[in-house]
Amino acid sequence: MRIVLFHQYFLGQNDSGGSRWNEFASFFSKKAKFVIDVIAGNIHYATGKKILPNTWLNKEPVDKDITLYRTWTYSGYNTNFIGRVIGYLSYTFSSLIKALFLKKPDIYIVTSPSIFVGITAIIVSKIKRTPFIFEVRDLWPESAVATGVLNNKFLLNILYWLEYRLYKYSKKIVVLTPAFKENIEKRFPEFIGKIEIITNGADFSIMGKEHRGIELREKLGWNNKKVFTYLGAHGVANDLMQVVEAAKAFKDNDEVRFVLIGDGMQKKLLKEKTKEHELTNIEFIDSVPKHEVVDYVNASDVCMAILKKTDTFKTVYSNKVFDYMSCKKPVFVTIDGITRDLIKTSNCGLYAEPENLEEFQAVVEKFINMSDDELKTLGENGYSYVKEHFDREKLAERYIDVIKEVVNA
Repeated sequence: MRIVLFHQYFLGQNDSGGSRWNEFASFFSKKAKFVIDVIAGNIHYATGKKILPNTWLNKEPVDKDITLYRTWTYSGYNTNFIGRVIGYLSYTFSSLIKALFLKKPDIYIVTSPSIFVGITAIIVSKIKRTPFIFEVRDLWPESAVATGVLNNKFLLNILYWLEYRLYKYSKKIVVLTPAFKENIEKRFPEFIGKIEIITNGADFSIMGKEHRGIELREKLGWNNKKVFTYLGAHGVANDLMQVVEAAKAFKDNDEVRFVLIGDGMQKKLLKEKTKEHELTNIEFIDSVPKHEVVDYVNASDVCMAILKKTDTFKTVYSNKVFDYMSCKKPVFVTIDGITRDLIKTSNCGLYAEPENLEEFQAVVEKFINMSDDELKTLGENGYSYVKEHFDREKLAERYIDVIKEVVNA
């Protein structure tokens, strides 16, 4: 079976970021013998940097049955919201051109964000008479509205119109959380029965491997410190200014260190604020490859997942939380809703209300006062729970069943 996957942010080898589809593609090729062509953008979503100089004739073998094509994408993606929209639209156009020249697959899979790539899926699906699955990794345009980056009514109407068409023309809608399913079914009851839940999960093939956490901790001078680490995007939605404000409250405590690992449009501002407040207890580290993430997670005492305070984010599972849990690390979240419920049900960490500085500081204080055994117990609880309910291999097997169902129909 041949699949063409539209994924603007598909990771390259040793790249950093969300690797859901890198792992799924690898599993599909090995387990189900699928042949997969991936059409990705040429700008890294976190750094905003160009990945390849030539984006029209490139062809990169990822594995025996996986081929990656990168298409032209506007380089101003990470400058502001307008630049990001142009970046989305440029990928939509270039990915369509690339798809038209690739061998006809048995199925197309298109994953958001952004929702604009759905235009490509609809067009190429009709031209080549091939079904497609639309995967909702982010509820667009609702998440853009929730974070305050989009409020133009004309553009919103276009996006809501496109969202409906994607649900209508896709053969299956795959969502990452039960809340996404509930949201879509409530607004569009005609699509009840068409939606499948395949959540994010933990990749034990990477996160469960041997690591260099102890050596890295010594190398970075983290011994004798309580290290709170965040790994991921430094964007508007992440609101990492909460960490900077909390660090101010603990600036006189030499035993506490906050570490922010990753890139994004807010990173420069975060560094400026850190310098302005003369904080020496925050450390910034650039994005690291997925195979090195396990070292940094295991070198930390507590791992953080942080987002802005919006109702939309109550519906999302933060993928980094699964990585933390798979490494047996206590988790600190400022994400209400299902992520908060996950932490509570698994008893693997603590929650603070988003954008509530006093509560954030209080939770940090609780973690500081915990013994090593108490922290270890939280980590073990999280590992056991995520292994049972969110093993990515089991989720990939479920996805294979959905794909076969669509193709055979």
